[in-house]
Amino acid sequence: MEYYITDAVSKKLRYKHAVREHEVIECFRNRRAGYIHDSRPSHQTDPPTLWFIGSTKAGRLLKVVFIQLSNGDAVIKSAYGPSAEEIKYLESNSRTQ
Repeated sequence: MEYYITDAVSKKLRYKHAVREHEVIECFRNRRAGYIHDSRPSHQTDPPTLWFIGSTKAGRLLKVVFIQLSNGDAVIKSAYGPSAEEIKYLESNSRTQ
């Protein structure tokens, strides 16, 4: 799987969320639960927007938002520290992919 992060998203990760690109990749590699489809009308994309919560090597939890391409590669849209509600939602609604 390849990971694509545009310059604009990279800047948003770094300056708005204090997240480094390598942390996002670590979260994909350390993911334990499945992906959640973002069904909010304002977040509809084709292919669909997905998210999950993973941890970095240092143990930091991040919510990673991305689009999965037909070849399995991921286009990162955002990543930031998850809320308690997001963690609870993921635990009860994730599916393995």
